[in-house]
Amino acid sequence: MSDLPRKAVTRTAKLAALPLGIAGRATWGLGKRIVGESADLVGRELQQRTAEQLFKVLGELKGGAMKFGQALSVFESALPEEVAGPYRAALTKLQEAAPPMPTRTVHAVLEERIGQDWQELFLEFEDKPAAAASIGQVHRAVWHDGRPVAVKVQYPGAGEALLSDLGQLSRFARLLGPLVPGMDIKPLIAELRDRVSEELDYGLEAQAQQAHAEEFAGDPDVVVPAVVHQCEQVLVTEWMDGTPLSEVITDGSQEQRDRAGQLLTRFLFSGPARTGLLHADPHPGNFRLLPDEKLGWRLGVLDFGTVDRLPGGLPATIGEALRLTIEGEADAVYEMLCTEGFVKESIDLDPDAVLDYLLPIIEPARADEFAFARGWMRSQATRIADPRSPAHQLGKQLNLPPSYLLIHRVTLSTIGVLCQLGATVRMRDELEEWLPGFLSEEEEGEAAAGA
Repeated sequence: MSDLPRKAVTRTAKLAALPLGIAGRATWGLGKRIVGESADLVGRELQQRTAEQLFKVLGELKGGAMKFGQALSVFESALPEEVAGPYRAALTKLQEAAPPMPTRTVHAVLEERIGQDWQELFLEFEDKPAAAASIGQVHRAVWHDGRPVAVKVQYPGAGEALLSDLGQLSRFARLLGPLVPGMDIKPLIAELRDRVSEELDYGLEAQAQQAHAEEFAGDPDVVVPAVVHQCEQVLVTEWMDGTPLSEVITDGSQEQRDRAGQLLTRFLFSGPARTGLLHADPHPGNFRLLPDEKLGWRLGVLDFGTVDRLPGGLPATIGEALRLTIEGEADAVYEMLCTEGFVKESIDLDPDAVLDYLLPIIEPARADEFAFARGWMRSQATRIADPRSPAHQLGKQLNLPPSYLLIHRVTLSTIGVLCQLGATVRMRDELEEWLPGFLSEEEEGEAAAGA
């Protein structure tokens, strides 16, 4: 494959063709309904055809197109099975693979960024990439001290491709909306655009990864590879084997699924509490399940290119709102949502209706353990997406403050992965341990006394 900038015209043409194809299928769907076919049947067939074209195009491109595909892929649990089933493999492929960069380009980047003698830093270097993602690809190598390492090399022109693709996608986000019921596509694309400069900065990524590696060193549950070397467009970290979570999703035992789900939940809530950082790219390609003879299965975590900086950990208001919702304190929950900006001053809602809207969503936090499943995710998506549903009407009047946007997406994405895993998880245990505000002051005192 040639470098990304040289394919700009081709990329734009492929992405520009998407809304034309979607519009054509919408016309076809209208025709089918005119001749008497069921609206539900036509809608699902239309959704299936749209998914087919979307994932085919995204799978051929790197940059923002692939980044969007990866973000979207964790929500496939919300799709009807007849739509999701045929494309699950294509979605999974987006998480781990992309056409490779030519060897000569890889060598040119390494020579420019590390120096002409870059090969002397390695005892071995595999030209064939071990993995490829949206802005870079990873090569397996052996560092000069004998350590197996992963060498991430950024695609030349990755920044331009990211911005161009996401700009193109945002122009027809409304047409893509029906693909994932209950999800507003445009804010997702806007948030991905806002993170471009940060994700391109391997210096920031190295700092975030090393902070996690140091904090979780020797941890019985979570493994983060240490940073070995970093310079512009190149990041070298310790190599990590293990079973990708995408393989656990397709072929794992129930024991592996449950363990992976529990550890993923633990990492989601413990990471901000322990490091002040939230890993903000929770698709299955960034996680590994690692066997350990003494400790059992552990969770390996990769790719810290996108993080949310939360010096005090997750906001205590999230924990407090969850606790009050579980306790049925409708007025207190509503007041907190108004104070935090989830309900704008110009909007007046019934607190009991808001509580009814929230309770099904937070069901995993209410139970001692919860069996995540695609069916549950689909039921929630349908409840919120159906224009005839009271939940849909109320949801349209709620607001998501910018400071909560990334936290919200990461939490939703993680829940999407848990549903893909079909994992039974004790989420409440993790919330009690790691989420500020989830326990009342009295409960916290009792927990501290019993520790």
